[in-house]
Amino acid sequence: MQRREFITVIGGAAAWPVAVRAQQPERVRRIGVLMAPASDDPEAQARLVGFVQGLQESGWTDGRNVRIDTRWAAGDADRYRRYAAELIALAPDVILASGGAAAGALLQATRTVPIVFTQTPDPVGAGYVASLARPGGNATGFLFIEYGMSAKWLELLKEIAPRVTRAVVLRDAAIAQGIGQFAVIQAAAPSFGMELRPVDMRDAPEIERGVTEFAGSPNGGLIVTGSAAALVHRDLIIALAARYRLPAVYPGRYFVASGGLISYGPDSIDPHRRAAGYVDRILKGEKPADLPVQAPTKYETVINLKAAKALGLTMPPTLLARADEVIE
Repeated sequence: MQRREFITVIGGAAAWPVAVRAQQPERVRRIGVLMAPASDDPEAQARLVGFVQGLQESGWTDGRNVRIDTRWAAGDADRYRRYAAELIALAPDVILASGGAAAGALLQATRTVPIVFTQTPDPVGAGYVASLARPGGNATGFLFIEYGMSAKWLELLKEIAPRVTRAVVLRDAAIAQGIGQFAVIQAAAPSFGMELRPVDMRDAPEIERGVTEFAGSPNGGLIVTGSAAALVHRDLIIALAARYRLPAVYPGRYFVASGGLISYGPDSIDPHRRAAGYVDRILKGEKPADLPVQAPTKYETVINLKAAKALGLTMPPTLLARADEVIE
């Protein structure tokens, strides 16, 4: 064999595996998503869209280099457990848990699969992470609220309806955040001269029965604490507040957009976009244990003037001036 021919053959043989590798399809990673609401909930769809858009900004496209498997719990405890097990059985690289109840169900099922949670107010108290700065396990993510701001709902209620002396507080007592938020509101109540009545949100009949009984006495108002149950039952809660003419304060804009009176709380879409950044970092090799849990970056006040008019309330000009959004 001539020397030139030998070099050609060797060079071709060396280049061949490179060419084959270049033609191989890109590895498809797998992401599980457990959403607290039902699939037809506009707020839930907006959260998922925010997450997917965040992934796309990091170079991940569903159907190309990543596969997204989504389950919708609709606030049902049995579905949380069942869908958590289903998603883990798919052997995902990472799972997004939208809501504290979703995170809890997933962490009961696995302590190895990476989990990024959103809308979770007290992951340390719930045992999801060791600390906010150093989570230490297989989960990290984004806080829904810090408990201390729960007193702001009581303050807003007195500001918009000074004659209110009683408030029914809707909470999910089955989760740490329901107990924690109510405890803060309860501690602040004496300074506002308020009497509180907690009502659990296990199901729709319990909510309707509790609010109906409370509304039998005058000078009442309503405070809704943040939870998946509140999100799932928000149309019923808003309808009850209107039926019994109860001034009501809610934990997120999506309540006011659905006809509620006033809300104070963090943007619910932004943490899902930010969660995509954590998912990206985990897919590239970082560990949840080393990614700090992050707090909301902005709280917003949203007012529905149509709901105020229906209740015969005039919103204080100072409150309107500092509102982030006023729905006519």
